[in-house]
Amino acid sequence: MILAVDQGTSSTKATLFDASGAPVASAAVPLVQSHPSPGWVEQDAVLILGSVREVIARIADEHAVEAVALSTQRESALVWDRASGQPVGPMLGWQDRRTASRAVAHAAQAARVRAITGLPLDPMFSALKLAWLLDRVDPDRSRSRRGELAVGTVDSWLVTALTGEHRIEAGNASRTQLLDLGTGEWSEELCELFDIPDALLPRVAASDEPTAELTDLPGRSIHAILGDSHAALFGHGVRRPGAVKATYGTGSSVMGLAADAGDIPDGLVGTLAWRLGDVPQVAFEGNILASGATLAWLSRLLSRPVEELVALARDVPSTHGVTLVPAMSGLGAPHWDPDARAVLVGFDLGTEPAVLARAAMEAIAHQITDVLDAAATAAPIESILADGAPAADDFLMQLQADVAGRTVRRPELTGLSARGAAQLAAETIGGSFDAVESTTFTPAGDNRATRAQWSRALNLTRKEN
Repeated sequence: MILAVDQGTSSTKATLFDASGAPVASAAVPLVQSHPSPGWVEQDAVLILGSVREVIARIADEHAVEAVALSTQRESALVWDRASGQPVGPMLGWQDRRTASRAVAHAAQAARVRAITGLPLDPMFSALKLAWLLDRVDPDRSRSRRGELAVGTVDSWLVTALTGEHRIEAGNASRTQLLDLGTGEWSEELCELFDIPDALLPRVAASDEPTAELTDLPGRSIHAILGDSHAALFGHGVRRPGAVKATYGTGSSVMGLAADAGDIPDGLVGTLAWRLGDVPQVAFEGNILASGATLAWLSRLLSRPVEELVALARDVPSTHGVTLVPAMSGLGAPHWDPDARAVLVGFDLGTEPAVLARAAMEAIAHQITDVLDAAATAAPIESILADGAPAADDFLMQLQADVAGRTVRRPELTGLSARGAAQLAAETIGGSFDAVESTTFTPAGDNRATRAQWSRALNLTRKEN
């Protein structure tokens, strides 16, 4: 039995998988975010740790667990006191944009940063957030250099708290904007640029390197750690370049394997998918900032549950010319414009909630398609491997196929990030999982008109317009 913990933005979930890869038990604890100022997104690291301990306990109290796997949200940032093990500030989430001005201040180094890390200089990644946190608790970095503080992403925080090892999984490390994609180690140049002393940083570990024993589960270790999008790609069975997956969630990630760090399409980023032993696997990725978050925003605006909005969207055949571009926190891939602002165009006095709901769902599909089109400049993409909670909706998947003009294949198993991490853990102890059956959605009709309508609206979000 493999226990996979999927630590996400809105909840921490645990799924127990048997030797074939079938889920046999699950548990979940909801989590909240706070938004102290516009563009700020924070979470309580202590509550996150408590949620992980709770879901592990719920499963382990009822079932024998041979190994644990961990899938986590990425691009997070937190600082903690080494002696007490307690955070000295909030955890800044991947959506946090408070460091946008710092990104502008470092604009002259953007090309160099991307050459080293594969990533554009953007507030989404952890380095700028870590510097912001340190400026508030250790402005002269004296405590950092004395070894009193530690930094990490959420996976590093959890492993440290659960096992005592200060380490970070290679794929998550590649999302910090401090890792040299070529060497797989921390970049001294970037640590100096972002003013993050290397004494703070965790050791970079392989994705399949077992941890020390879990204090909460004596005799057991975490055998696999992956970022959530990376875990989903692994769970789809992708092991070589050619296939592309789209993970739908609060935001979305479109990812595929690349031959090497020099094979990244324009507008997309380079990252480590995973490192198995000493062998790194490079991937390209496009990150979308607002997917499920778009429906959540509309739900709050209209005071209607998301489920009701999705049902309404199914009842209208089109948006009647209404287009929503949800650049509430700027635009991610392939545009990378932190100054872009959300627009809603084409509405009138007769526009109904159902039309707005469909426009919000079409916005998810269009953003995914923008990334797919960018990726297709390097190699043709004929189908999309879909996962994530929103992907369970047949209407959205058919909408995605129609908008993208590509076949969508969705595994008949939710929680693919958890399964992917569990699958890697199983392989580390000599096991293997069965293949997962998929449902196929085939595009219908011509997508040129709706794509042109989206492009016109997209242009209105840009600062120069």
